[in-house]
Amino acid sequence: MNDDLHRIMIPGGVTSPGELKDIISMLETTGLTEVHFGSRQDLLFPINAADEKQLENISKFNTEIIADRSYQNIVCSYVSADIFDMTYWLKGSTYLYILEDFDFKPKLKINITDPKQRLVPIFSGDLNFVASESEDYWYLNLKLPHWKKAAFYPVLIYSWDIHKISKAIEEIHEDIQDVDELFFVLSKKLDTNNKAVEKELKIDYTTFPYYEGMNRMGIDQFWLGLYWRNNKYDLDFLKEFCGFCLDNSIGKICITPWKSFIVKGIKKTSRLELERFLGQWGINVRHSQLEMNWHVPVDDTDALDLKKFLVRSFDQNDISTYGLTFGISNDVGKRSHFASVIIERNGAPAIVKDFEVRPTYNVIHFENFDPNTQKYSAYANDVDKIELPGLLMELSKKYFKQLGTIKKPDEKVEKSDTKEKKEVYQCQSCFTVYDKNYGDSKAQVAEGTKFENLPETYTCSVCDAPKSNFTKVKLAVNETS
Repeated sequence: MNDDLHRIMIPGGVTSPGELKDIISMLETTGLTEVHFGSRQDLLFPINAADEKQLENISKFNTEIIADRSYQNIVCSYVSADIFDMTYWLKGSTYLYILEDFDFKPKLKINITDPKQRLVPIFSGDLNFVASESEDYWYLNLKLPHWKKAAFYPVLIYSWDIHKISKAIEEIHEDIQDVDELFFVLSKKLDTNNKAVEKELKIDYTTFPYYEGMNRMGIDQFWLGLYWRNNKYDLDFLKEFCGFCLDNSIGKICITPWKSFIVKGIKKTSRLELERFLGQWGINVRHSQLEMNWHVPVDDTDALDLKKFLVRSFDQNDISTYGLTFGISNDVGKRSHFASVIIERNGAPAIVKDFEVRPTYNVIHFENFDPNTQKYSAYANDVDKIELPGLLMELSKKYFKQLGTIKKPDEKVEKSDTKEKKEVYQCQSCFTVYDKNYGDSKAQVAEGTKFENLPETYTCSVCDAPKSNFTKVKLAVNETS
């Protein structure tokens, strides 16, 4: 991402049409005609320091422009609420109440998400609050900047303690070495309503959703997703769109981490007018998922050109990428993207830094192509651009080959499918097993005696059922031991 870009933080990516319209009017005074959406649900744009102070003074909503790259926007999955699968107790309003409690600008990346959705990253933050099955309680997954690996906080966090916990961690995290020390310090420092963790967080794999176009929401409402191919959103369009939302009592506009936005709660009576409005602006609302499921650095022409080249190759070869997501990164080894497959651009070797050379790329992917596993696998290193389409097509086929065959985290394999089986005889009254390898010491039957060779007077050693009550069955080897 271009580090010269300024930002306006939109906590959780949730804003009102009135607030967004005010921001647009503010940016227009500097001569800007476009704005970018960031992967942390914020707004990005190029202005100088003089314009920054001037703009803040004219905002009706006390909008603050952030130039300092150390501050982070809070990410949340409010955008998915009511339109994709949800944890049963979560409501859109829950996110809004939690976001309102934050009275500070965080420098740590904070994610507040529902594990049942796929649109918003779950583990891409430093503090990742993930909804549990216990109402109003959240898992906390942490990977502080100086930690080598992530860890789970030992208790569940109450919804209304999230801001308190986050602020306390901001203040002390640099001196904390592991999660046990963190828990000890916070327990001394804060009075919070924690809850015991009854079971580990398990996140089932779900395919990436199609998030564009007009879609039904409930009985008589719709939601609209809009995506711009180059992530340059026209301010004139956005301003008029905010006006449409205000005129039709639409309360929220949600920015997604995929450089797009979603509007929920469009009344059935407003649908025709909205479609007419979009048509007059020539807005395409049915992009191919081949190009929608990409993370590309903001305002990076080379990365955008590489994406176009790869998407064109997919299209020409009629390759499906349904459910897969891709990311392009200029930070080798950082791997903070949450796409299924990452294409890393390598820097030029120091020995040729004064010469222009063709870049090379690394191709890596998450385990099972699921970003929530947080485990990468290297697929290819130092390859030329021309090799990338073929490699990604191979990966796509590999993804579909394993799709649906991966065992869920809590799914147990039946013993009968994995253990060697042998024939034994079992009493149909009490299910006692007679195994020739052990005989029956109680009836003075020696080891190695076949069932057929037992006397007709033989009875079950437990319930005294006759020999005729035994039936031949196959059991796993360890079931008769």
